[in-house]
Amino acid sequence: MTTNIEKRSYVGAVEHRADDGKRTLIGYAAKFERLAMIGSYFQEKIAPGAFSTAIGGDIRALVDHDPGRVIGRTKSGTLRLSEDGTGLRVEIDVPDTTDGNDLWVLVERGDISGMSFGFRVTKETWDETGDVPVRTIQAVELFEVSAVAWPAYEDTTIGLRSLDAARADGDLANRNATAAARRVAEKRAAMEQRIRGIRQDAS
Repeated sequence: MTTNIEKRSYVGAVEHRADDGKRTLIGYAAKFERLAMIGSYFQEKIAPGAFSTAIGGDIRALVDHDPGRVIGRTKSGTLRLSEDGTGLRVEIDVPDTTDGNDLWVLVERGDISGMSFGFRVTKETWDETGDVPVRTIQAVELFEVSAVAWPAYEDTTIGLRSLDAARADGDLANRNATAAARRVAEKRAAMEQRIRGIRQDAS
């Protein structure tokens, strides 16, 4: 699995349904256009469509982001992901395993009420016009979704590195724009000098 994986969580109702012996957990791992404070460094929101390509991959459902505790997978059909007007919707058919049974009981009791996802940003924008920088995630590579006991916004360092990179790109763009403006001004000055020389010759 690639490095630079970030994790984000959403605290909300996780619905559980049991029908004909099949147990299904339903919830949202992410909701669109909701500003969240990441550490004390920047705010972040997810744009609609950010998962549209990613959910076609082979994604796992985990417990607490633990790769050794798999409870579903898109490839097998036991994990179903979709985007709607709200966000990234998750349906997990909970297995009859120790992790699955423990998770089912904990959700029933209300001890687990959060969902999360592990991802890598592939497209983003930054807005620094306000007091706090705002990162808008426009597209991601999705690795896993998780039922979590401790919903938290993690891996701020990766986001901060992304902000630094965006600022560096912005500085480069500013330097390029300044250099371009200087070249235009030099050409204009040279042209004006030639015009003045022609006028002087004509007189």
